[in-house]
This record gives sequence, structure tokens and C-alpha cells, in this order.
Amino acid sequence: MIACRSAADIARMRAANQLVSQVLEALERAVVPGMTTGDLDEMAERLVRDAGAVPAFKGYRGFPATLCTSVNAEVVHGIPSRVRPLVDGDIVSIDIGAKLDGFYGDSAVTVPVGTVPARTQELLRVTRESLEKAIAQVKVGGRVSDIGHAVQQWVEAHGFSVVREFVGHGIGQQLHEEPQIPNYGTPGRGARLAEGMVLAIEPMVAMGRPDVKVLRDGWTAVTKDGSLAAHFEHTVAVGADGPLVLTAREVPVSAGAAAGR
Repeated sequence: MIACRSAADIARMRAANQLVSQVLEALERAVVPGMTTGDLDEMAERLVRDAGAVPAFKGYRGFPATLCTSVNAEVVHGIPSRVRPLVDGDIVSIDIGAKLDGFYGDSAVTVPVGTVPARTQELLRVTRESLEKAIAQVKVGGRVSDIGHAVQQWVEAHGFSVVREFVGHGIGQQLHEEPQIPNYGTPGRGARLAEGMVLAIEPMVAMGRPDVKVLRDGWTAVTKDGSLAAHFEHTVAVGADGPLVLTAREVPVSAGAAAGR
């Protein structure tokens, strides 16, 4: 069943998602050669807990960390580590979720480490733009498949591939709710979008072929051909007049205000 949230619920969700957005912005600034993904994870957990929130991923189905950090050919669900420092030319997807005042926020970006080649820059740009194209389809009366179709069209027009094994999702009082939101497909299919639905839309795009495999850790998904992958995510509500991007970067919210205190 797909939930439609009240205006009051969406206001609470906005607070959770603004916290996620602010933490993600701080993490982006911290990404430099020599930093480890374990360092980023420690920073993220501290910021989330200091704001009175709870990391959404840590302990979820046994996941061991606050962040999913996926480097280079890792697509999603990479486990943070202090073993290998990031180096110039890497890219790292940083995916974070938090629970605040009973509701979840979820967002992701992929960040270049130092200087990366032009084609890698294009991969990041096209993936980010495909998310923007998807968000533009979030409107009352639209269909879930319109979102994925917009992603697929944009990505494939630029010579990249859409990863199909992982999808976006509804979000609210649970981290993962209905509906599932593939990043590909024929438009005009699936559930009809209604005011108050809240969706985590997250294109995952490969530079080479779209096929992936999961490593022995049971979490980290990588491209089978070793090509680079990018991942961007926003949490978006269906508003009466169009999309409301709850993770859009706005004026910082104090921890007390965000927690409703």
C-alpha cells in the first residue's frame, strides 16, 4: 500500500531530509585525497546524532555503518573502511539516511576526489541531470514509470547505462516503502502519483555495461566490467503544484528546530 502524507507529516519529513542534506554537504566538503571512507562515516554519525537524529542505515538488515560509501566501480552499498585512503582521480558515492521525529530522510551524491578525467566528469553530470529529469516527472496524475523512463532516456542518450538491479522507493515512517521506482521503463505504467506521496528517487548509472554483482561482504554492488558508476538521490514529495524536493539545500535548520523542540 502506498502512503499519502499530510502537510504536517511532510513538514516533519522536510526537517529530517534537511538534516540529511546538511550532513551530506559537510561530507562533500571533507572529501579530499588521503581521507578514508571510514573517516567520512565517523563524521556523519557524529553530525546525525548531535542533531538528535538516528542513523537510518546502521543496523538496517545488519548493515554496519552510518553511510554507504561506494568508490569507483562500486555502484551502491559500499561499506566504509579505514584501510584504503581516497586518491586523486577517484569518485565516491556518499549515501546517507537519518530518522528524526519519527520520519526518515535519504539522499546521495557522487563526489570527485581531486581531479578526474573529462568522461568521468560527464558521468557525474549526466547522472545528476537524469535525477533532475526524473524529478520533473513528479506530478499529480503521473505514473511511477514516467520517472524511470526520464532517467533511462537521458542516460542512454549520453552513452551510459542504467543499473537495473537496484531501484528507488517510497519513504516515510519506514526507510523503504512502496512503490518501487526503477530507473528505466516504458512511460504511463505503474502506480498513479497522488498528492502526499513521498519518493526517494536515485539513478544509478554505469560508464560501461549495466551488469552488477555483489561482493563477498554481502552488501557492496560493483559493475561486472569494472567500469565507473555514479549515484545521486533526492527525497521528493508529490505536491499539488509539482515536486517538492525535501532534500534540496536550504537555510540550515538548528538541531532543536529540526527535532521539533
